[in-house]
Amino acid sequence: MSETLPDIPATRSRFALPDGVIYLDGNSLGPLPVGVTERVAAMLTQEWGHQLIRGWNSAGWMVQPRRVGDRIARLIGAEPGSVVMGDTLSVKVYQAVAAALAMRPDRRVIVSDSGNFPTDLYMVEGLIETLGQGHALRVVAPEAVEDAITDEVAVLMLTQVDYRTGRLHDMAALTAKAHAHGVVTVWDLAHSAGALPVNLAGAGADFAVGCTYKYLNGGPGAPAFIYVAPRHADSARPALSGWMGHAAPFAFDPSYRPGAGVERMRVGTPPVIALAALDAALDAWDGVDMARIRRDSIALCDLFITLVEARCPALELASPRDGSQRGSQVSFRHPQGYAVMQALIDRGVIGDFRAPDVLRFGFTPLYIGADDVRRAVDVLQQVIDGALWDRPAYHKKAIVT
Repeated sequence: MSETLPDIPATRSRFALPDGVIYLDGNSLGPLPVGVTERVAAMLTQEWGHQLIRGWNSAGWMVQPRRVGDRIARLIGAEPGSVVMGDTLSVKVYQAVAAALAMRPDRRVIVSDSGNFPTDLYMVEGLIETLGQGHALRVVAPEAVEDAITDEVAVLMLTQVDYRTGRLHDMAALTAKAHAHGVVTVWDLAHSAGALPVNLAGAGADFAVGCTYKYLNGGPGAPAFIYVAPRHADSARPALSGWMGHAAPFAFDPSYRPGAGVERMRVGTPPVIALAALDAALDAWDGVDMARIRRDSIALCDLFITLVEARCPALELASPRDGSQRGSQVSFRHPQGYAVMQALIDRGVIGDFRAPDVLRFGFTPLYIGADDVRRAVDVLQQVIDGALWDRPAYHKKAIVT
């Protein structure tokens, strides 16, 4: 376990967290940052309300996707001007993989792993069916990814941090091997951005995508981002040729001409209200050192693992024990994982559940300290030792788990 344990962080004051709650689910939906409510209200009343349609120019709505993209670029080690916002993560996965496949027209294999988030795999399956060119999605175990990178592979598509277990892929090493075999890389940063230092430029990544409602705290349904390496930006094929990705959207040309650089990856009208919320949420990251966040995250996770294993032996660790091999979450297995989690939530410790038996806990050092971890384990032990989870209400599954 790490020697230095972080206290309650000063940055906790940047979040509107409810009293009496230990929030260990920021890896699924980040809490409300202070300032978001006021920023969105100002956008609604002062911008939309007073400026009306003029806001596209006078309030800068049209350039929001790139401006906010540059703020996220700093957190993921991306070059300025290489990230654009909009649409959902599923849409951005589709765009990135389609563009990557177009760069390798003589190859037909896409490699991913069984720890990838299912929607990424679904989007690739749909893309393959739409293309109708005989492509194949090859899904291997996370540990087998490196060996699966061969000269027949067109695209390597991976989520850097496994959503269930927190297992962390080595982006630099896998990207280097992929490039040695002529493979284009697409990285999903849904559980990385804001959780740990990411260096897209340093790793030489080709494409990356991610959502902003987890560690970046952009709110439910917050817009996704896409990164295109500058070396590809003016040649990447925009499979979804929407009018906002056109070289001149307001020329209303009858035929599509892709915009310059990453702008071509824009599709539809930007979600201005949601981008205003995200923009304000990103203020919580001002002055934050990602290396410090990573160090504190590992310390908190290590403490949690040590305490749970000592006090709740009925739970089985599902995450890598080595902190350098996982993201900012810890998962344990229990045969009644769903009911256990409902009992925890009912007592103010909020994590989440992933089928079939995984209890998932996210650790965000911006608002979680060592005392939170200790109190969370106290409650978890009470739930397990007293079988408090074994109540009918806790077994009844809600729509969202």
